[in-house]
Amino acid sequence: MRFMANAARTQVTQDPDIALVAALVGEPARAAILLALADGRALPAGELAACAGITAATASEHLRLMREGGLLCGVRQGRHHYYRLASPEVAAMLESLMLVAAQGPAGRPTSRVPSRLQAGRRCYSHLAGRLGVGLCDALLREQCLGIHDDIARLTPHGLDFLRDLGLDVRAWERRPESKTCIDWSERRHHLAGPLGAALLRRLTELGWVRQDLDSRAVTLTAPGLRGLQSRFGSWPAN
Repeated sequence: MRFMANAARTQVTQDPDIALVAALVGEPARAAILLALADGRALPAGELAACAGITAATASEHLRLMREGGLLCGVRQGRHHYYRLASPEVAAMLESLMLVAAQGPAGRPTSRVPSRLQAGRRCYSHLAGRLGVGLCDALLREQCLGIHDDIARLTPHGLDFLRDLGLDVRAWERRPESKTCIDWSERRHHLAGPLGAALLRRLTELGWVRQDLDSRAVTLTAPGLRGLQSRFGSWPAN
């Protein structure tokens, strides 16, 4: 029994310290800061303090703790300091937490997130919300890709679709796979990883979607609606 207890303690000390990460994310002001950075942007401490509704001094301490905990990294441009998420894995963790939190206890409102973010938003570098899920659904319906175990695999028809959209497909010809996320607000897949990021960049370049400068919201434009309707046969209006 003593050996088993010692072995258990050894295992605990060797496992990743998820309690530390949970404590960092679980504080409301820190959670607000992380969500403000969830679209992959780098923001200054003053703006992050305003997002969290705290003083600059309090924000500075929170930022220090999250940098030390591996959730954030600092970016310096001249005399200015900015902060951003340390990795796509941190963004994926936030999306997963929001998926769990959105379920909530029965009888309690499941989300206080603005409807514009639920309609379309950036999740780190890719498209999420109804817009992101709708794009993934349309690609599945047109047999451009298949999803198995949360991995999307492009079909030859999917590679043709990307070419027609103006993307360089050489990387996906060699490895036609991409990650997906379960969208927290729609409870269905949206595309993540390099493919999701490339699609969002291309849709933005075409003027089919418009990304807000001061939030994570992404809006489908009138040319975008026509373009998606042309390629997929139909697309719901905004």
